[in-house]
Amino acid sequence: MVQTSQLATQTAHELADLIRRKEASPVQIVEACLERIERLNPSLNAFISVTGNRALAQAREAEREISGGHYRGPLHGIPYAPKDILATQGIRTTNGSKATADWIPDVDATVIARLNEAGAILLGKLNLHEFAIGSGVDSGFGPARNPWDLEYSPGGSSSGSGAALAAELVPLSIGTDTGGSVRWPAAYSGVVGLKPTYGRVSRFGVTALSWTLDHVGPMTRSVADAAAMLQVMAGYDEKDPTSVEDAVPDYASALDADIRGLRVGVPTNHFFEHTNPQIERAVRSAIQQLADLGAEVVDVEIPHIQYASGGTVIMRVEAACFHQKRLREDAHRLDPEVRERLEMAHFYSAIDYVQAQRARTLLMEDMKAVFEKCDVMAIPASPQLASKLEPESSQQSSPPSELQSGPPTLQHARLGNMTGHPAICLPCGFSTGPPKLPIGIMLYARAFDESSLFRAGHAYQAVTQWHRQRPPI
Repeated sequence: MVQTSQLATQTAHELADLIRRKEASPVQIVEACLERIERLNPSLNAFISVTGNRALAQAREAEREISGGHYRGPLHGIPYAPKDILATQGIRTTNGSKATADWIPDVDATVIARLNEAGAILLGKLNLHEFAIGSGVDSGFGPARNPWDLEYSPGGSSSGSGAALAAELVPLSIGTDTGGSVRWPAAYSGVVGLKPTYGRVSRFGVTALSWTLDHVGPMTRSVADAAAMLQVMAGYDEKDPTSVEDAVPDYASALDADIRGLRVGVPTNHFFEHTNPQIERAVRSAIQQLADLGAEVVDVEIPHIQYASGGTVIMRVEAACFHQKRLREDAHRLDPEVRERLEMAHFYSAIDYVQAQRARTLLMEDMKAVFEKCDVMAIPASPQLASKLEPESSQQSSPPSELQSGPPTLQHARLGNMTGHPAICLPCGFSTGPPKLPIGIMLYARAFDESSLFRAGHAYQAVTQWHRQRPPI
């Protein structure tokens, strides 16, 4: 029998097994998470809102249903918490901003509704960079902090999601990803983050940042848990016009497949340049581990990767369009850096925006060629380690004149937002420190082939323990 105090440290799959064997109840699990939130959240600032009484009521109902033989599946009775940019009916959704701090939606986002229907238990709402575009330092509700060292950032913009998972405040979370905002917090916090294929998961009820770049994805402590979450979250939604009517496969079956014969592409250009040597060693070691498990490692190339940072143009222009009324009428309530970034977008021309969109075609052709040679592509999740929580330097006062401008850090992740390809980030090592900080590997796959990501990621986690290490908090 697992001690109640230890329940919060278990993965969702482990908790589901305990529930099925009647060795733990949803009520005990929720109580364990709430106790840990009460104790650690004041330091971490991962949760903006905690719905403790509501969660306990849901847990009691889940316990009654399961005892009565109505078991809904592997998420039944398991707590989760979304980034506070997803609408929750009757529960405030702040977007991490003072401007919408009191907004209470009258509907659930589709992914929230689907998780609730699967029996998952909403535990609260998680911190983020303001409207998913802020610095994460001065805006909204203050910064979430990295459990591996409280002076460091857990990454953004899904900062609270990464911090809450790493600190074991909740076993499941949801993030949004417009240019890496699921995958960077996963890498910097030492957890798993999946950006699904564009159109795989509904964005209805999710406050927009960039309509053509936004994705919603699961964040978890294991690849198996990410597969279980996507199984519930994925699928066509008539409320989202970008949602795709593509059959959702059985992701659990991918977890049982070995990776013998799986082709792993490793780029020969860009992705290992300007990379922290500790990160390069850890990622190449992870690739070698995949090879030792039977994967075939092949060289690939992304000739036009420099254009991935054109996503900055697209993101800012579309964000400024979405926030146009707020900029005009309520700008004083926005963090100065958020306001500056939105106002800067007005300096881009229509030609800049169209050129950025055209760059996507080049990148999609590159990815098509890559996946003729391999099944997954492996790169560092980020070329650098998590940074200290310091105010970001002011952005340049006018937009860049060339699409290839922008830091190489952006291009690792923004490639997937520009092309829509799915990508998963998982821990593959730690820096020597001090402080000891997580290192992540990112895997890309063909559109709508999240199964290959789960296959490779789960096989790697089955023979490594990086995802089992916990921060000293």
